[in-house]
Amino acid sequence: MSDHIHDPAPEDATTAAPPPEAGPAEPTKLTATKTRWAREHRFLTGRPGQPARDRLPPGQHLVQDWPVLDLGEQPDVPLAAFRLDVTGAVEAPASWDWTAFMALPQTRRVSDIHCVTTWSRYDNAWQGVTTRTLLDIVRPTADARAVMLRSHDGYTTNLLLEDFADPDALIAHSWEGAPLSRVHGGPVRVVVPHLYFWKSAKWLRKIEVIGADKAGFWERRGYHMRGEPWAEQRYSDD
Repeated sequence: MSDHIHDPAPEDATTAAPPPEAGPAEPTKLTATKTRWAREHRFLTGRPGQPARDRLPPGQHLVQDWPVLDLGEQPDVPLAAFRLDVTGAVEAPASWDWTAFMALPQTRRVSDIHCVTTWSRYDNAWQGVTTRTLLDIVRPTADARAVMLRSHDGYTTNLLLEDFADPDALIAHSWEGAPLSRVHGGPVRVVVPHLYFWKSAKWLRKIEVIGADKAGFWERRGYHMRGEPWAEQRYSDD
């Protein structure tokens, strides 16, 4: 099976790069398909899982490859142009270029991937900077409640601050001992393994710490605000 498996909709359509804050240009068929899945509550089994007992969440199946899922654009971010900003409800906003980011304490984690489109992949070896390391530097204010992740393709997704600060969460630059490839979100992507993988934003450029949780790209289209796989939080309860 190819490493370049896509959703059932054409994700390779050429799209002009949107302004970073405007949100991604939308491949109509992809967005419509996934929005319909949310409306129809596709793939739900109604079987609650227990992460302490069940490694594979309800409704998931194992794959050996790593499917490539995106919104039709795979940004090319040269390391010389790389910059990661942390802003918002923090005492010390920060920004790192590639050299400064790689000088931060580095951590290796092995974790599973669970995609809301029903595939899971076990034992992925990551290297990067823990989210806790970044949060310790910027020091979220007392009223901080969530983060909004912003990507170079305009994609956004939200996480509660406690989920973003999970001990296993990373800003990853390497996978299986090699630099993270462009198709999988390099130079850096977020990895939050206890949530569905749409929460692990690719091509990360900005982390905005916010005082109240608010919806990102897929959350505005019927997907769950948190996305916990063992509770099958695929879609909004609305």
